[in-house]
Amino acid sequence: MHLPKAELHLHIEGTLEPELAFALAARNGVHLPYADTEELRKAYLFEDLQSFLDLYYALMAVLRTEDDFAELADAYLARAAAQGVRHAEIFFDPQAHTDRGVPIGTVIEGLGRALDRSVETHGVSTQLIMCFLRDKSAESALETLEAAKPYLHRISAVGLDSAEVGHPPAKFREVYAAATALGLRKVAHAGEEGPPEYIREALDVLGVERIDHGLRCMEDRELVDRLVSERIPLTLCPLSNVRLRAIDVLEEHPLRSMMDAGLLCTVNSDDPAYFGGYVGDTFHAVHEALGLDHEQLRTLARNSFEAAFLDHDEERRARYLSEVEAYTFD
Repeated sequence: MHLPKAELHLHIEGTLEPELAFALAARNGVHLPYADTEELRKAYLFEDLQSFLDLYYALMAVLRTEDDFAELADAYLARAAAQGVRHAEIFFDPQAHTDRGVPIGTVIEGLGRALDRSVETHGVSTQLIMCFLRDKSAESALETLEAAKPYLHRISAVGLDSAEVGHPPAKFREVYAAATALGLRKVAHAGEEGPPEYIREALDVLGVERIDHGLRCMEDRELVDRLVSERIPLTLCPLSNVRLRAIDVLEEHPLRSMMDAGLLCTVNSDDPAYFGGYVGDTFHAVHEALGLDHEQLRTLARNSFEAAFLDHDEERRARYLSEVEAYTFD
């Protein structure tokens, strides 16, 4: 699906394909407890979010050097460009790396090397969003923000991810206030496994501008009305929702109902190496499973650029939007 689009919900660690994982493991002397890439792919059958996260964090052991992070990001950007992505706002989880002894500068500068050449190499503009792991302490998040200060020129926004249940957004009130003071944009995962109230907290306590996932807003009519009236973007990830059992089958995903309700929906791939497809694959999947027509797909693509943090470059946003309007479906 080559329709021009922005990807706004993408964890760079979640683009680690088995082939690259084995190559980096060999380069860095890391043992993986799998015989080969095929056995590793079979491990990508998850029961829930936590079982996914357990494997996700274990495989990060292969990421050690700036070269590793640059190679990871470059591989994603090449795949994304081939599926029509023109702009990508990429999440990364510094705590997952610093906790195992990888300096935050190694992570950011490695990713930054790939992002710096992305427009020239892949035709994809990029931004970097630093996420805090919500199952770690608020103090750890504050320490991470402090450690990132020398690299803020590379970071556009902060986010909040990992295990949602039992870790409400309000836990991170202080670090989001500090990020605001530093001029960073703000997003947060909410309403994937957590209740609709987590979406409200993310808006009212953290002051986020986009909700990552937000699936469970549909349980609360008043919340839906608010999201519609305030034009709060939702970065939905349908393939992820199915693989992590938030939705039983893709045909039951509420994306069409959410669009019909007037919500500003975008479609994204989340952790594509683990969830069975990149964002173009996701567009194709919802087209097939939900019967979305070409104009509804165009609306999703248009929404992605309208929701992107491109306020500093409205000319670029306008150019991308014109590409969406000019696109001819096969």
